[in-house]
Amino acid sequence: MKADTPSPPGGLKRSMRVIGVLLLTLSSITPASSVFVIVRGVFHQAGTGAFISMAATAVVSLCVAFVYAELSSAFPIAGGEYCMVGKTLGPAAGFAILALTALGNMLAPAALALGAGEYISAAIPGLNATALGIGMIVVTTLMGVLHVRMNAWVTGAFLALEVLALVVLAVLGFAHIARPLSELVSHPVALSNGALQPATFALIGLSAATSIFAYNGYGSAVYFAEEMQEAPRLVARAIMWTLVLAVATELVPVTAVLMGAPDTKALLGASNPFSFFVETVGGHSLNVVISLSIALAIFNAVLATVMQNGRFFFSTGRDETWHSLINSAFMRTHSRFNSPWVATLASGATAIAACFVGIDLLLVLTGTGIVIVYITLCASTIVGRWRRLSTHAAYRMPLFPLAPIVGLCALGFVIYTSWLDPTNGLPSLEVNLGCIVVSLLYYRFALARRGGWVLRGPDDEAVTP
Repeated sequence: MKADTPSPPGGLKRSMRVIGVLLLTLSSITPASSVFVIVRGVFHQAGTGAFISMAATAVVSLCVAFVYAELSSAFPIAGGEYCMVGKTLGPAAGFAILALTALGNMLAPAALALGAGEYISAAIPGLNATALGIGMIVVTTLMGVLHVRMNAWVTGAFLALEVLALVVLAVLGFAHIARPLSELVSHPVALSNGALQPATFALIGLSAATSIFAYNGYGSAVYFAEEMQEAPRLVARAIMWTLVLAVATELVPVTAVLMGAPDTKALLGASNPFSFFVETVGGHSLNVVISLSIALAIFNAVLATVMQNGRFFFSTGRDETWHSLINSAFMRTHSRFNSPWVATLASGATAIAACFVGIDLLLVLTGTGIVIVYITLCASTIVGRWRRLSTHAAYRMPLFPLAPIVGLCALGFVIYTSWLDPTNGLPSLEVNLGCIVVSLLYYRFALARRGGWVLRGPDDEAVTP
């Protein structure tokens, strides 16, 4: 580890390299809880077609990762997506993405924390999920104020435990193979009205939004870019390695469970297919151990997410997005830990408030927002090259513009399937589009009237669009 490099007064301190950022970013994805909490939704939608869904969206995620890598290399700013979009597509578009990202950032820690109750109750029944979620957010928020490098190693230790749980899941599946991989590809089935039916292309497509969400988070390495040595050169490396590890640690155990489940119908009918599989094949004691490991993984993810959100709000304060008092508060850094401590506390406070919304509504509110952000980033990469706004990037994706074009086509299909789903997809799409409209009104009648909205980098220099 190199010595810390100087940072602007009141700014963030560059104290990490690739490994620290990689640990924090992969922890925010939290592969174990993604599998046990998010991917079970893919199982319920696509059945054994979950393998095709997860494999296909891994390719889509690769395309988006190339986009993130190039834009993050050009604009390694803690604000993340809204800064990259604002730089390439203009401040109005950037502010719309800021609103979408802020919505997701405020709700994500709450959704994760509330989901932890299900797994802790496997060992300690009768716990109140909301109280448990709030307690988890309080602890992780206080930890998030500590030095970023210290938290990187803390999250790394927890990450090792959750990867071990996934290894156990994969070993159980591959040790009890009941059907070949070819069957998952050529004859996928889904549970419908209590019977196994062929999983249609539409069902698999509908599950893609959930699959994408399971892998989501690799691009959040940019939130720590201002605390990273040689960020323009190394942030792209952190993003690509995070995606590779996320796909490996999620797709392999998912495949193992689908191949090793003794009863496909029972697996797909279970409220939590993965816990059901562990209980059936490995026994109750192992299921309790795995459940506690998932709870720790979720704790780890909440910690990493709260830290990311603190950096995000820090950047919004620097860009003078809010009232002057709020902007000044968000920009304060801790004298000892150099962390944006007020912004981190604000991140925790909004997450605590979101805990009272309820897990089901949280998932609906955040469902398609990330897909819209991905679409905008793909467009940003094309426009950035065309207008020569990102030519200074240290990383340039291969075979441009293949990745953003493939991403746009695939993500457009996901939006279309979401539009056709009146239960979750359409309401989520309507909420996120409403968020965009409200943000543009705020931009037009608040920010534009006071003289515009200027994006600033880590040196407090204006980044003009």
